[in-house]
Amino acid sequence: MVKRRLPRWSAFAPLLKPSPRGGTRLDRAMTRMVNVPDLRARAKRRIPRAVFDYVDGAAEDEISLARSRDLFHHLEFVPSVLRDVSDCDPSTTLLGVPTAYPFAFAPTGYTRMMHHEGEIAVARVAAQSGIAYALSTMATTTPEELALAVPSADRWFQLYVWRDRKFSMELVERARHAGFRTLILTVDFPVGGARLRDIRNGLTVPPALTMRTFLEGATHPNWWFDFLTTAPLSFATLESLGGTVAESGNELFDPSLNFDDLEWLRGQWDGPIVVKGIQNVSDARRVVDLGAGGVVLSNHGGRQLDRSPTPLRLIAPTVEALGDDAEVYIDGGIMNGADVVAAIALGAQACFVGRAFLYGLMAGGERGVARMVEIFAEDIVRTMQLLGVRNIAELRPDHVRLPRDDR
Repeated sequence: MVKRRLPRWSAFAPLLKPSPRGGTRLDRAMTRMVNVPDLRARAKRRIPRAVFDYVDGAAEDEISLARSRDLFHHLEFVPSVLRDVSDCDPSTTLLGVPTAYPFAFAPTGYTRMMHHEGEIAVARVAAQSGIAYALSTMATTTPEELALAVPSADRWFQLYVWRDRKFSMELVERARHAGFRTLILTVDFPVGGARLRDIRNGLTVPPALTMRTFLEGATHPNWWFDFLTTAPLSFATLESLGGTVAESGNELFDPSLNFDDLEWLRGQWDGPIVVKGIQNVSDARRVVDLGAGGVVLSNHGGRQLDRSPTPLRLIAPTVEALGDDAEVYIDGGIMNGADVVAAIALGAQACFVGRAFLYGLMAGGERGVARMVEIFAEDIVRTMQLLGVRNIAELRPDHVRLPRDDR
């Protein structure tokens, strides 16, 4: 028989400890965010629906996005044990330049719409974390402003080729003069994808103050206060067009873009060129033969052609086809550091992360982006240690087992 006694206060007292109160309220809130879904949930509460859905959504039935995430969820890691992993180094290089972690911040449009600090806040975190940042043509901060605000960042510029080639060349020159190192040419946007959430929400840039947005503003006053009391939201590299996001894109983007344009661009830019939006091996081989130093295996985060190939499955055949001729990157569906480790093990040089840092930005501005990097960094190191590897070079394809593609 167990002999019981009445509990005394003296037994409880040592167990009752107040929560730590250091830092600001935002710092404490970010500490409670333990993964990207936590950041996403906080962002959804704080941001108007149309803005949140622009980040969160994809094209048509969102099948491509779901497949990317599903594949990361269902892959298996194959660890090796009894390895000394007391010292684990997650650093690598991107086109010859050191980076602290094997991921970079992808180019994203309209970033000040998600939070008034926008691209500059994201670039600051990139510089502080030792990773690269790519500024979008559709950014709400100019290349010159970003270079002045964050001169130490490893800055890449993402280019959409417009119908007006002269204007496209002006953008390239601006990026060059502002000290951007690498040019990313996005090639999977001949026309805009059918992003049904945006169509249903009537999303415009800048947001139009309709009755719906007025009511949304009543439930998200902090976002609307920042929006109305900071610099007007517009495309930083071109005039605001009005209309929906899809209509703006279709008015500007050139559906006649072809391989000759890449060859032309190679002659205009003396730094590295990375081609983003590659979805088959033959296209990867061809753009590298035309001078690309890297390719991003990408279906635009599922935001263009729905049911497009899942980038993670393209890594192995693309790496085999390109050999040492170019670096292979991947984006789409990457929500934690373990996803990054899996992609690197399969042969990618690095991952580009977009939605994850935007969730952080919407959840807490610059501090939210920094928390996202902290989460990814902890994930990457822990996953590498549990796999039994001490550095990026030790990651191998046999550390990952992908499920069969039975579709």
